[in-house]
Amino acid sequence: MITSKVKVRWVEIDENSSGQRIDNFLIRELKIPKSRIYQMLRTGEVRINKGRVKPTHRVQVGDQVRIPPVESSVVPEPVSIGARHEVLLGQIIFEDKDLLILNKPPGLAVHGGSGLHAGVIEALRILKPHEKFLELAHRLDKDTSGCLIIAKSRQALLHLHELFKTGKIKKIYHAWVAGRWPKNLNKVSCKLQRNEQTGAGRKVTVSDNDEGKDSLTTFAVLKHLDDSTQLEVRLHTGRTHQIRVHCQMSGFPVIGDDRYGKHGLNQEFARKGMKRLYLHCYQMSFEMADGKKINVTATPSLWNL
Repeated sequence: MITSKVKVRWVEIDENSSGQRIDNFLIRELKIPKSRIYQMLRTGEVRINKGRVKPTHRVQVGDQVRIPPVESSVVPEPVSIGARHEVLLGQIIFEDKDLLILNKPPGLAVHGGSGLHAGVIEALRILKPHEKFLELAHRLDKDTSGCLIIAKSRQALLHLHELFKTGKIKKIYHAWVAGRWPKNLNKVSCKLQRNEQTGAGRKVTVSDNDEGKDSLTTFAVLKHLDDSTQLEVRLHTGRTHQIRVHCQMSGFPVIGDDRYGKHGLNQEFARKGMKRLYLHCYQMSFEMADGKKINVTATPSLWNL
């Protein structure tokens, strides 16, 4: 653990942080438990322009934020990265002043968990120290590969969030599923409901009550093999695990899916060398606030059979 005590410092709000709630700004700035953040705000240890503020207060360009000393007991050790993180720079498929798009490898979480484990976003902040702002615009499951968008400014992040919320980002996935998918099965639509658990316990089920949310996925067969099918998958809604659940409920689980698939089938494909979740975000297209059209394709590695 860090033994020294951080001194009081003053931070001036820039354009990347303008409009952000002070509690969220401090959470990103200090990377300490939220309970300590809210205690600082409640007791007046944090001040803006020398005055007390509530956690919901939104900072503006030029505001002077007083950040108090932080006890070493709540300061986490810095995360470290390894060889699997260093390859990320070679997986950047698009970058400009507003965003970075990565062809995320399978098996790498987008965000680090507890302890010292770095995810994609933590690794990129270390690998690109000159970038003042890097934030995930969305998420991919740890074992899903493909297009992952990172915002390089708060303005870009808010715009991307709005695009995802309103369905204005077109997403095409590729998937290998067990069995021969019928060519006439080109649409799956149902209500999905997520349980309250997080992490490995999170699971989504088909629901017939009002608590379920509508979901729609369309499918097209790309390639048939004797025991499996390669699919092009288009998401028309963005529910958690939507593709995986729609494939499973149709009777053709995604190969390597240890949550919704069948263990015996996964073992059979693993013996053939297919030891990952075969779900890949292949293509994304959208328009930025300045009218710039973005269209990227992420080719999956070691994919075709």
